[in-house]
Amino acid sequence: MNPSFKFLLALIISLEISFESSLATNFLIISISIIYLLIKHVKLKNLLITLFAPLLATVTIFATLYWFAPQPNLTNALSLSSRIYVYTLTIYCVAVDTSAEQMARSFEQNFHLPSKFAYGVLAALNIVPQIKQAIRQIRTAAMMRGIYLGFWSPTLYFKAILVALNSAENLAQGMESHGYHENATRSVIIKIPIKVSDWTISIIILLIVNLSLFILH
Repeated sequence: MNPSFKFLLALIISLEISFESSLATNFLIISISIIYLLIKHVKLKNLLITLFAPLLATVTIFATLYWFAPQPNLTNALSLSSRIYVYTLTIYCVAVDTSAEQMARSFEQNFHLPSKFAYGVLAALNIVPQIKQAIRQIRTAAMMRGIYLGFWSPTLYFKAILVALNSAENLAQGMESHGYHENATRSVIIKIPIKVSDWTISIIILLIVNLSLFILH
């Protein structure tokens, strides 16, 4: 499925369940999302981590709305707290088989996102491993001088920012040397088209969600 359509579909579903409270719809979306992730052969460990990560936020919302509310409503508390899992799992379904490069290319081609934003996002993501390696080198060099730089150390972050600025400057020069110009028309090497099946699947999913919202409560 087209990455842009998957992202837009997850966004629309999240907005709809935010405005309309339906516990049955939330559990339906959660169940379908888990089935989809299992079909995509997601590792059980990753799936369990995804289910465990929002547990604290879910319990907090449930406790606030049910245990500490003057007029507790179990259905309403479960409906609002289960939304956390809907948001988490729908985004996971988008990201499970879509890379950042595919998403950026899709946004550029299908949503007409300016190329400077698309390439900027890709550049930032590609610089992250270099920044991590630079931070390890900075901490190692400091330890050789008998100085420990923890994650709370301002010195570590200051030096990391300097490395990031230097990497950004080198990247900008490299892109210009390869012929990149901000306002120039660019050819498409990898096309990400919108297929009829993308429209069909999106419409079917939205129909199911909307029917569930208005029928199931």
